[in-house]
Amino acid sequence: MISRVFFVFSLILSGSYAAMQDFCVADYAAPQSPAGYACKDPAKVTVDDFVFSGLRVAGNISSINKIGLSAAFAVNFPGLNGLGVALVRADFAVGGVVPIHSHRDATELVILVEGTVVAGFIASNNKPYVKTLNKGDTMVFPQGLFHFLVNVGDTPALAYASFSSANPGVQTLETALFQNNLPTEIIAKSTLLDTVQIQKLKRLLGGTN
Repeated sequence: MISRVFFVFSLILSGSYAAMQDFCVADYAAPQSPAGYACKDPAKVTVDDFVFSGLRVAGNISSINKIGLSAAFAVNFPGLNGLGVALVRADFAVGGVVPIHSHRDATELVILVEGTVVAGFIASNNKPYVKTLNKGDTMVFPQGLFHFLVNVGDTPALAYASFSSANPGVQTLETALFQNNLPTEIIAKSTLLDTVQIQKLKRLLGGTN
């Protein structure tokens, strides 16, 4: 009974535990809750829980968008749990694109390490904020707003993005519309897109209907 009470208490506090204690390393052996991961027994925590090597090498640039993304989130980096931060590496081939998407749970801060990209976001009043970024430039994308990056240079580009959440979540516009079974007719009526183009995008992205 005591162990069950401790487990529930740990789940409730996992999102804010690190603010009261030193850390709340994710316990992947325990069930995950909406609040995040339960805290690992401090006696079992090691330095390796706070080190992640997954961003050392370039991501696999094999997607249709010509980008490779490598993420350090709480789901694969236990030391991030409860700390409210995360990191992503983005490798762009020439012409590579991070398509329009949003993060419901996080603000994003991007720094361009190599190359030239056009980056921007769309405010809730539909006003776009777009800028060409060069090496060393940084841009912030406010939480929940649609944003994008496009490699407009003639060389590969590299960027890193930090987030104000250990699990920022993501919804990409193109996959939300075309990578599922939402009927073509509904998409056409709600977006004013041509049905032929919608079906082409569905075939390209693996959608049906």
